[in-house]
Amino acid sequence: MSDRLRIIGVEETVVVPAVYEAYERAGSPRIPARGFGDGPIAENLREVGERRIAHMDDQGIDVAVLSLSSPGVQDLPEADAITVAHDANDQLAEIVASHPDRFQAFAAIPTQSPAAAAAELERAVGELGFPGAMLYGRTGDKLADHPDNDELYATAERLGVPLHFHPQMPVQPVIDAYYSDIGQIGTPLAGAAIGWYYDLGVQYLRMIFSGVFDRFPDLQVIAGHWGEVVMFYLDHTGFFAEAGGLQRPLADYFKRNFWVAGSGTNSPRYLRWTAEVMGTDRMLYSTDYPFTYGFRPGGFPYVDTSNGAARSFLEDAPFTDDQKADIAHRNWERLTARAAPVA
Repeated sequence: MSDRLRIIGVEETVVVPAVYEAYERAGSPRIPARGFGDGPIAENLREVGERRIAHMDDQGIDVAVLSLSSPGVQDLPEADAITVAHDANDQLAEIVASHPDRFQAFAAIPTQSPAAAAAELERAVGELGFPGAMLYGRTGDKLADHPDNDELYATAERLGVPLHFHPQMPVQPVIDAYYSDIGQIGTPLAGAAIGWYYDLGVQYLRMIFSGVFDRFPDLQVIAGHWGEVVMFYLDHTGFFAEAGGLQRPLADYFKRNFWVAGSGTNSPRYLRWTAEVMGTDRMLYSTDYPFTYGFRPGGFPYVDTSNGAARSFLEDAPFTDDQKADIAHRNWERLTARAAPVA
C-alpha cells in the first residue's frame, strides 16, 4: 500500500485495580487471564503504560480500544458489580486520558442490575466519552437474550453506541458433559480453544430468535473471533428462520445488526469467508492482546500478532486499499460516529 494504514484494535484487554481487587475479595480463580501471577499474560494485562504502547508499536497497532478481561464484572455479586463497574470505568477513563491518541475504552457494565446497567452505560458514554461497552454474554444463569437486558439494549440503541460481546466459560453442567474426563486439555477446550465460541454464538442466535433485534432494530453488536462460530453456519441455520418466526432472513440480522472482528486469529481463510458473508463494510479489526502476543507453540502461525504480524496480516489481505482502510479504522469511526448527544 502507498499510504500507511491506521489500525484500530477493538478487543485489547486490561485488568484494572478495581477489578483485580474485587476478584481477590470474591475468591475468583487466581488465573493469569484475571491478572493474577507474574507471567507475561498477567503482567501485560495489568500494564497500561509505555510497555503496552511499545507492544502496540511492535504489532503495528495505532489505537487500542481497551476492555476488561472476561468476564469483566459479570460474575461478581450485584452490589459489588455496580460499584466495581463504576470505579473500573473511571480507571479506564484515566488510562485513555494518559494517551488519548493511542487508547479508547469500552465500558464495564453491571448487568446484574438492569437499572444500574443502563445508568452506567449512560454515564460512561455521556460523562466519560466511551464509544460503547463490552459485555460477556451470560450473567449468572441469565443469557444475553434475557428480558432483563432490554433496558440496557434500549439505552445502547438510543445512544447509538455498539455493544461488543466477549465469551466466557460455559455453565458447569456443559463443562461436565462435554469437557470433562479428557485430562488437562478439558479446561482449554471449554474455554478459548472452542467452548467459548459455541457458548456465545448460540446466545447470538437466541438474541435473534427471541426478537431482541426486532424490538431494537438499530442495536449494533460487535462479534469477535470471526463471529463466534455461528456465522459460518448461517447458510444452514437460516433454513429454520421461518420456523423460528423471524421477520426477515437470518443472514439479514447479521448484516444489519452485527459487526465482525477476528480477535487476533490471523487466518486468511477466516478473513476471506467473513468478507464474503458480511462484506468488508461490516468488518472491524482486533488483536486480542495480550493473549495473542508472542505465543507460537510448535510454530503454530495463526494466533500470534507480535513482530508486525497484526499489521502485515491486514496489509497483505486480498482487498483493495479502500477495503483495507475500512476494516482498519473507517468502519469503527463510522460505527462510533452514530453516537447521539447525551442531554
